[in-house]
Amino acid sequence: MANQPPAPPASIRKIAFASFIGTVIEFFDFFIFGTAAALIFNKIFFPALDPLAGTLASFATFGVAFAARPLGGVLFGHFGDRLGRKTMLVLSLVLMGVGTAMVGLLPTYAQIGIWAPLLLVLSRLLQGVAIGGEWSGAVLMAVEHAPPGKRAFYGSWPQCGVPAGLVLATAAFFLVEQLPEEAMMTWGWRIPFLASVVLVLLGLYIRMKISESPAFKSVQDKGEQSKFPAIEVLRTSWKAVLIAVFSMAAANIPFYMATVFALSYGSQHDGVTRDTVLLAVCIASFVQIFTIPATAMLADHYGRRPVLLAGCVVTALMGFPFFWLLDTGSTLGIVAAMVIALPIAHSLTYSTLASFLPELFETRLRYSGSAIGYQVGGMLMSGPVPFISAALFSWAGSPWPLSLYIVLGGVLTFVAVYVAKESYRDDIDDASREPGASERESASA
Repeated sequence: MANQPPAPPASIRKIAFASFIGTVIEFFDFFIFGTAAALIFNKIFFPALDPLAGTLASFATFGVAFAARPLGGVLFGHFGDRLGRKTMLVLSLVLMGVGTAMVGLLPTYAQIGIWAPLLLVLSRLLQGVAIGGEWSGAVLMAVEHAPPGKRAFYGSWPQCGVPAGLVLATAAFFLVEQLPEEAMMTWGWRIPFLASVVLVLLGLYIRMKISESPAFKSVQDKGEQSKFPAIEVLRTSWKAVLIAVFSMAAANIPFYMATVFALSYGSQHDGVTRDTVLLAVCIASFVQIFTIPATAMLADHYGRRPVLLAGCVVTALMGFPFFWLLDTGSTLGIVAAMVIALPIAHSLTYSTLASFLPELFETRLRYSGSAIGYQVGGMLMSGPVPFISAALFSWAGSPWPLSLYIVLGGVLTFVAVYVAKESYRDDIDDASREPGASERESASA
């Protein structure tokens, strides 16, 4: 059977929008948990602990999802490389909806004791597995449908779903924070979790109408799917997996420092309320919805490596100014800190990863390779950030170790990207490659 013809422009816009809206919903669900972990969960699920221990336990619960994400990457990557991208996108959205609705319905520690935090962890694990399969499926649908020279741009659309989901999550908690304290702590915090069910149904309706990736169809038509893609990608493309893992550091460490840990750090200053920090995050995230595709266009024009390397330098340079601005305690300073961290530094790295990571792998292993690299990188460079940040700040009594933590993220990604090859002119549809080509290339390298 002949390969499918390239999708017309209207079709790629439809695909990119479907990837975007689904990612918005999944990360809205993911981030409302992070916001609640910083502001609510330490009080209602870990009330028997002192404030610091309760905060650490709450952040540890937040990090549980990142431990589950590689499992989701392997599972969804396996079936995404064997059965197709579209099916996995639908399944990941359903699983995320179930996990989020569970959180909104959970009884508290005061009602059922130790079972409450245990069920919270289970719900978070479901979210982690779902996110583990979501990202690669969404970006592959966009990148593999994209016309030549625009893969980074269209691949950035699902990346835009991350700050858009964060805006919705932050705005939702900003609104429920206006409730009286007692109402907020008893039932108000549940509203964003339960409301997400409506968004999930909308996302499912949109995703059911999109077509399968033409690059995967070519592999499927030739019967070239790998029997065990996760094992094969680790055996034949382990270097690419390592590059993918460490390329996540510059994007993820400052991002979760700004969007999770800073919610509790910023509100410790006199005169600074949680609403002020939430508003700053919301403003910066809204701006980032536009800076992500803008920086992705640079990656299409100049290449993936120059933009990513520049982003690493900017990330390292913002480590200390970020906390200097937060420590001013002024609304303008806090907003400026979030703008530097999110629409500037994070956009330069995160926008380009959507094309850089998939281009490290051939089509028949692309879902598994990009998912494993992205999710293992997330587990190492994202999940521990709030916990480590809180522990470091408690130890040092000042934010200088946190600034060095951000600098370290920039350095790790700089090294990973520096040793990678440039790929922005490569043909993404390499389905005609002989099975086992990656193994021979790896051996010859």
